[in-house]
Amino acid sequence: MTVTQDGSVVPIVDLFAGPGGLGEGFSSLSGDPFQIAVSAEMEASAHQTLKLRAYYRLLRRNGIEALQPYYRFCNGESTVPYDSSTEAIWEKAAEEAQRLTLGNEEDNERLESILSGLDLGLRGPWVLIGGPPCQAYSLVGRSRNKGRDDYSPEEDHRHFLYREYLRIIQRFRPTVFVMENVKGILSASVGGQRIFHTILKDLADPDLAVGERKSRGGYRIHSLTCDAYFERSMSPDDIELRNFIVRAEEYGVPQARHRVILVGIRDDIEIAPTQLRRTHQTMGVYDAIRALPPLRSRLSKQEDSPEIWARIVNEHFAELMAAAEQRPEMADLRQVFHQYAGRVTSALGHGALRMSKEESTLIGGGLEDWYGDKMLSVWLNHESRSHMVSDLRRYAFAAAFARARHRSPSGHTEFNLVDALRPSHANWESGNFKDRFRVQLAGAPATTVTSHISKDGHYFIHPDPAQCRSLTVREAARLQTFPDNYFFQGNKTQQYHQVGNAVPPLLANKIAEVVQDVIVRSASMVKFA
Repeated sequence: MTVTQDGSVVPIVDLFAGPGGLGEGFSSLSGDPFQIAVSAEMEASAHQTLKLRAYYRLLRRNGIEALQPYYRFCNGESTVPYDSSTEAIWEKAAEEAQRLTLGNEEDNERLESILSGLDLGLRGPWVLIGGPPCQAYSLVGRSRNKGRDDYSPEEDHRHFLYREYLRIIQRFRPTVFVMENVKGILSASVGGQRIFHTILKDLADPDLAVGERKSRGGYRIHSLTCDAYFERSMSPDDIELRNFIVRAEEYGVPQARHRVILVGIRDDIEIAPTQLRRTHQTMGVYDAIRALPPLRSRLSKQEDSPEIWARIVNEHFAELMAAAEQRPEMADLRQVFHQYAGRVTSALGHGALRMSKEESTLIGGGLEDWYGDKMLSVWLNHESRSHMVSDLRRYAFAAAFARARHRSPSGHTEFNLVDALRPSHANWESGNFKDRFRVQLAGAPATTVTSHISKDGHYFIHPDPAQCRSLTVREAARLQTFPDNYFFQGNKTQQYHQVGNAVPPLLANKIAEVVQDVIVRSASMVKFA
């Protein structure tokens, strides 16, 4: 269904796009009412992913046959995603997915020139989406910054990158905007002032925020979970800020990801958005990843082979089983260790696996059409990372513990079966590392997939003890609800980082439904520039 006056789709501008999770949700909405006009991302590998996905969408508009060069690239049959018939479309994808550092004067001017050329608002409604970088707002980032003697929040430009988003709102006046960030933004302060209070007031009255004497009108900032909103005549002290938090697991995402999401509607449109529809069934980790073929981890800092790996893991389980026999309170764990000791096989793959037609449709939770793609013949981004032998022991113990007790073990008081489980942290017993090793429970939503997954896998241990490893990029992408044909570019560390920083596309798709409804209902009252 189209909703603009001339029968065209609604253009989307995606800022701070990352690998494109938010844009993917909008552009994959049934009926194709939205189309990304331009997206902007500064990091090179994320931009490569963004460009490749833009190319996929452009090809998709021409039918399944047009996608053949893309699938040849994904399936390892070609070193580039285009051929002579689609090279012009590849170049068009580069025009859509721009590598820009917002806040840089030259790139700011380039973006404004591109947007001016799009004639936004002249023929119909348009939507701005995006999430300014969150490192300065996240609780982890703030804790890290407190440990730096030379750190000053007032001088950290990341606190103010939302102003680049605000600048586009003020100049081009989107019909609707969607802004996402970590929930730590609600409590972050700069110079004694709550930064979220400032952001709300600036977004509600962008002309005043940039110093314009005459206001062209403002925005009402709506919650997606209740009827709460903020407008320029209000004080942030008068509203419950936590109403703007969206809990992704309540909307079909197999992950407990809690984010602040703001929906701004121009105040000449007297319409409130509907609320996101909660799902009746909670998606668990295995609902998302059970279709993916099992893998073994690789061994780091020593000789690696399937046989060596299997021998080491079996020895770990035997050691843990013997220790548990001396501890009556761990009889339940001993039974699980017994199930695996001597039975872990060397036949597991470690990555770049071919996909069977049966595997491409074996998906739980009713998301077969969302994840699966029968045109793929490989599992993209599904390769195990390497682990040290000492960490394999911890992963084996933790996954077995979770299988026996349906929770992840916590800190030094529970990682105490054998001395070798103790990591080399000097302050291991301080309590600061109680979640240092965390298993993602098979039957529950995952904990929040964050960019930290790019550094190590300790917080993201696979629930199957026999695999004895952390999650792959593809498994993390499944928890983030990226379709299997979403091909992340860059090295493995960069791929993990992209996935951890993204907005879940399935959640974004449901937000897009809300935005589409607003635009359809507002068609008779929207004023174009």
